[in-house]
Amino acid sequence: MHSKEKIKKSFVILNDKGLHTRPATELVKCAQIYKSQIFLVYQGLNVNAKSLLGILMLAASRGAKIDIEAEGNDAEDAVNAIITLAKNKFNIQY
Repeated sequence: MHSKEKIKKSFVILNDKGLHTRPATELVKCAQIYKSQIFLVYQGLNVNAKSLLGILMLAASRGAKIDIEAEGNDAEDAVNAIITLAKNKFNIQY
């Protein structure tokens, strides 16, 4: 059995204003809970999900499909947590 598993999934940005500072901050807080390396991939950019600046660089708008790649012992939990967060619009109410 591999000690490191690599998980790839994707999610869609549901927030009206896209992945701006507030939802990006929630995503970083979520990603930082996990030990795994987590990357977000969008339009050829690959950024660390634990980096607020990196996520903001994606400039992902509503409807954007973001791929998540995570590697590590808790990779699956990390990816599922981020997908759940995205489905809940990063817990932001406008």
